[in-house]
Amino acid sequence: MRMRKKPYARPELESCSFFIKKPREYRTKWKAQFKSPSAPLYLELGCGKGGFIAQLAYRKQHHNFLAIDIKDEMLVVAKRNVEAAFASEEPHNVRIMSWNIERLHEILAKEDAVDGIYINFCNPWPKRKHKKHRLTYPRQLELYAMIMKPGAKLYFKTDDELLFIDTHHYLEEAGWSILFESDDFSKRCFKENIETEHEKMFLAEGKKIKGIIAAPPNAQEVIECSQ
Repeated sequence: MRMRKKPYARPELESCSFFIKKPREYRTKWKAQFKSPSAPLYLELGCGKGGFIAQLAYRKQHHNFLAIDIKDEMLVVAKRNVEAAFASEEPHNVRIMSWNIERLHEILAKEDAVDGIYINFCNPWPKRKHKKHRLTYPRQLELYAMIMKPGAKLYFKTDDELLFIDTHHYLEEAGWSILFESDDFSKRCFKENIETEHEKMFLAEGKKIKGIIAAPPNAQEVIECSQ
């Protein structure tokens, strides 16, 4: 999604207590940046306006969350949505940052051991020459597998049919286990699914929401899903 340049975005983010200015400095040390370092750690990659992470972090305050987006203009909206969700409380279990997810290995290492990754309605990059930029492309899956602890899962949602099909193939080719799959969330969806801004918009347009839960190689596990 394209957004206009917002001169106030970076200064507002840098004054935020849960915004990370220099993510590289925390590689191998992410758990220590939270009030509860031993709590499970989850990522949202491409958090956009933050509606999803704001709801999830508030509901699951016994978990820790890192939310990443490449644009300050998008992330400043996410910052405000997190603050709105927590109201007068300090968002102690959320950290947000601007970063290029294709370079995730520069800020996260296997020592950070994440318990799960969420990818919601990422750019489908439909042109053949651009597909390597997809967040579910095989080289990205390799990066994710390196930082996921045993039993960790990838949660993926999209409205794009081709991206959904290709992601299924990417996962299989990379040796991941597909634990849950639905091509229509109106019939079968994730347990405790949280609707994002994009999800609500696409549903209003009559589009079908699709999703996959997968585990990296050697991490098979049975998943409970709503029918």
